[in-house]
Amino acid sequence: MAKTVQDLVSAARAEVPAISPAEAKRLHGQAGVVFVDVREPAEVAAGKVKGAVAIPRGVLEFQVGSDENRPAGLREDKTVILYCAGGGRAALAGQTLRAMGFEDVRNLGGYKDWVEADGETERDI
Repeated sequence: MAKTVQDLVSAARAEVPAISPAEAKRLHGQAGVVFVDVREPAEVAAGKVKGAVAIPRGVLEFQVGSDENRPAGLREDKTVILYCAGGGRAALAGQTLRAMGFEDVRNLGGYKDWVEADGETERDI
């Protein structure tokens, strides 16, 4: 039987632990922690978590799986905190990263959750 997008996201959420905005704020800026924004560039243009690496979900495997395209600092031994607009793409991205050897991957959920928790943001210009 074919799986729905809800089935896929539910399975990913079960595999990738959620992290609250409060806990994410405590980890923000610490050595060994990387925030990854998996939204599309047009979404990121409105703002992102300060210092986050922006990798659209659609190219995640290609950027992370290639040494020449992988952003500096994004390594398997880091704690990776993913977010998107609502948490679904972040869960799917986390499941993918775990399959690619990343061990400590967490789902922050949506960017709006970070903003509502008064997390630090920035805009790339």
